[in-house]
Amino acid sequence: MNYNETLQYLYTQLPMFTRDGASAFKKDLTNTLELCRRLDNPQHKFKSVHVGGTNGKGSTSHMLAAVLQTAGYKTGLYTSPHLKDFRERIRVNGQMISEPTVIDFVEDHKTDFDEIAPSFFEMTVALAFDVFAKEKVDIAIIEVGLGGRLDSTNVITPLLSVITNIGWDHMNMLGNTLQLIAGEKAGIIKPGIPVVIGEQQPEVANVFTEKAAQTNSRIRFASEGWIAEKVKGERQKAKDGAEELLEIHIQSKDPGLKTYNLALDLPGTYQLKNVKTVLTAIEELKGIGFDISDDDIHNGLSRVKTLTGLHGRWETLSQNPLTICDTGHNPDGIQEVMKNIASVDYKHLHMVIGMVNDKDTGKVLPMLPKDATYYFCKPDIPRGLDAESMKEQAEAYGLIGEAYPSVKEALLSAQKSAGSDDLVFVGGSTFVVAEVV
Repeated sequence: MNYNETLQYLYTQLPMFTRDGASAFKKDLTNTLELCRRLDNPQHKFKSVHVGGTNGKGSTSHMLAAVLQTAGYKTGLYTSPHLKDFRERIRVNGQMISEPTVIDFVEDHKTDFDEIAPSFFEMTVALAFDVFAKEKVDIAIIEVGLGGRLDSTNVITPLLSVITNIGWDHMNMLGNTLQLIAGEKAGIIKPGIPVVIGEQQPEVANVFTEKAAQTNSRIRFASEGWIAEKVKGERQKAKDGAEELLEIHIQSKDPGLKTYNLALDLPGTYQLKNVKTVLTAIEELKGIGFDISDDDIHNGLSRVKTLTGLHGRWETLSQNPLTICDTGHNPDGIQEVMKNIASVDYKHLHMVIGMVNDKDTGKVLPMLPKDATYYFCKPDIPRGLDAESMKEQAEAYGLIGEAYPSVKEALLSAQKSAGSDDLVFVGGSTFVVAEVV
């Protein structure tokens, strides 16, 4: 098979969460463990950091990878889902794996796939581990796909576990209370392995402290260790004029009062939370022998997109009218999006919105502003929520607009209707953003 035929095989022959939803979520690690066994257990041949959580795990993973790359470490990065190219999921020093790497892996192990019948995600995880082992990376940042305890990535024994936060998402698979969801995320905490929790949330903190006590794992809550604030006038143009920077002053609460003045190329204000998590994780890595300087931290965090290829986090698409996209899609993510929208000076807001059909629209739609004009669209995946259906659901919450056949048509209509002083926002789903970046 050539590359396109190989991708077609992966997308159509195996259960795939982005297409099939909950039916692709496996309730055990049997397939992953068997695949890894046949690959000579590559997951044990490289050092790693395991990153989970409801929101921010993608940004956190990319920021950690950028800093480690800058510090001179050969760094693997596994994330999901991809926006444009399947190979975005697996990078070494920011470079996507090659097409022949994907072709050869599938060709060499197709008999194994036929016998084991793994899901798309299980196969992708096995490919990532195989690549990182063969590339002899110094360290790999491994992002959890969904949940934690039963996620295919949870066959590694990392140097450090990181859990960003807990929010409402994937309740049909992870549980219908925050405590249950936290319990699934806490499943990545391993015996004797330190864990960093991004946010100290009173309703679930005990889940993590109890699990860490059971596993004899040192636990730190990053939000309790730092004070971070935006610097006045932080919204400046980056050197290439294409993107804004977020300038942050962040100070440790610990003795010694370590301080950083950082300029992030990820301008969403929710990165204030993620930076605390990243700096705490870096401190843990330095404590076990990694050589990471303050310059590495400054330079890495200022070039995350360049170094790792991250897109879709409060990203400016065009200036006239100002058009911004963001992948936030669950209640906590949308809350952060609304904070960022509120920080922009605009005359009228145009919202290009689409969602997938297994999300709880009843939690998200009430959070959206009634005084905006809406352009409802269906992301181009089978799980996409029909635009007319979304329009009807939104009208019940006083959100008025029109339905469009595609994301691009919705965006074009919004930009055509918007005045030069207006703001066009594109989001509601990672898969909507994937069509515009």
